[in-house]
Amino acid sequence: MSRLFGTDGVRGVANSELTPLLAMQLGAAGAYVLTEQNDYRPTIMVGCDTRISGDMLANALMAGICSVGANAVYVGVLPTPAIAYLTKKYKVDAGVVISASHNPVEFNGIKFFNSEGYKLSDELEDRIEAHIRNNNKDIPKPTGSEVGKIKYRRDAREEYINQSMSQIKTDLRGLKIVVDCAEGASYYTSVETLRELGAEVVAIHNNPDGTNINANCGSTHMEELCARVVMEHADIGLAFDGDADRLLAADENGKVVNGDEIMAIIGTDMKKKGELDGNSIVVTVMTNLGFILMCKKEGIEVHQTKVGDRYVLEHMREIGGALGGEQSGHIIFLKENTTGDGLLSALHLLEVMKTSGKKLSELAKVMEVLPQALYNAAVPNHKKDKYLEYPEIEAAIKGLEKKYAGEGRVLIRPSGTEPLVRVMIEGKDQAVIDRDAKELADLITKTVM
Repeated sequence: MSRLFGTDGVRGVANSELTPLLAMQLGAAGAYVLTEQNDYRPTIMVGCDTRISGDMLANALMAGICSVGANAVYVGVLPTPAIAYLTKKYKVDAGVVISASHNPVEFNGIKFFNSEGYKLSDELEDRIEAHIRNNNKDIPKPTGSEVGKIKYRRDAREEYINQSMSQIKTDLRGLKIVVDCAEGASYYTSVETLRELGAEVVAIHNNPDGTNINANCGSTHMEELCARVVMEHADIGLAFDGDADRLLAADENGKVVNGDEIMAIIGTDMKKKGELDGNSIVVTVMTNLGFILMCKKEGIEVHQTKVGDRYVLEHMREIGGALGGEQSGHIIFLKENTTGDGLLSALHLLEVMKTSGKKLSELAKVMEVLPQALYNAAVPNHKKDKYLEYPEIEAAIKGLEKKYAGEGRVLIRPSGTEPLVRVMIEGKDQAVIDRDAKELADLITKTVM
């Protein structure tokens, strides 16, 4: 049986794979494991993104929390990084986010934060999962006055906005910004923050109806944002995903600026200010080679981890790093929050633009993005870790690795959150790497299916 927890909590199709029963079991087991050492009644904060299934799963989860004698505080729709920050700010015992991030509306997910706002270790997740596998039989079920209760709190988003604004040292007057909220959790917080700081904001996809989250918008579909920036003669476009823990941008010409480029811009600025602890940035193996070459030129040490912002964060904590992230736009400012934070990323990027007086296209020249091709091979979820068991796939990968040795690289990995195997090839010729990556992805899908 495959592990219940992936790289970013428990995810699946809501009401099919991620059922209300499983949510209730996760609430009970999570509350018990995370607070069993307490000698007082614990409190757990719960928030969600804008998916229609959020209410169903939140209520089931909170029923589970209350069933083991813990209290729940429901803060409603908020970005994932807001829950991480507020869990620590309010000194509650744990936090839970109900979201499937950038995935389509039919998916949802449940991820936990400990009392310090950090994602759980594998060991804690395994303990929670063990209880669920045992139908929570070993978890005490209090009765009477010992049952937990739910408190509803609607002012939490203002706390997160105020905290975010306090992290930059300039206003944003004079900047015109197009913001794509992905019909997700940032629909209020991002727009309100930028306007409070004085920017002229053109907001798009900020009318969530429960079914339109990430639908041809946000950081996974940036075509409309890029065109709108040019049409509006804006200085920049900002694209969040459904739970707003990642950010991508578009420059004034409508060209996409990815997470590597954003980290390059902010990281070199932090180094000049003496704010880049250890002169190091933590990234993943998916990071563009151009970023690594830029860091070498700038005297910045690069640390690489496997894919997943949780692994970036773990290494940042180990070395005392201040900045880390992924090409996909998960960027962590560890002195300010304990997880990827799209709004903080946007504010720091805008701060560099405002204080330098430079256009985003000029700032992005700090690194050269080398050609990269990324294709997804759709496979059954239970088979995505077994692709190398097929001789024809193994042979094809070895052939490509030999072809690109010395002038590029080939990276194949199963997705931690979706039924996909991701194929990435980096090389000199975009057309060639596109062809090779697509052929390999098609082979994996055809063979594994």
